[in-house]
Amino acid sequence: MVWAWMRMVMAVAVLLLPGGFPLLLAYITLRTLMARWREAQAQAHSVGREASLRDVLASLHFKELVRDARAVL
Repeated sequence: MVWAWMRMVMAVAVLLLPGGFPLLLAYITLRTLMARWREAQAQAHSVGREASLRDVLASLHFKELVRDARAVL
């Protein structure tokens, strides 16, 4: 439910604010990083080690950000 509200707020911000597009990019990046962090924790837990931010950032690609941006909009 929170993501739905955030999506609506971001859509309005992009339309009304001059700096809305960078705000939208930050939202998409944060959402993608959070999803990747959960995946990395699950994988690390199955192996028996801790997940690190480096693992998450190493697996992140620009095309995934673009795909998530399309899914959000």
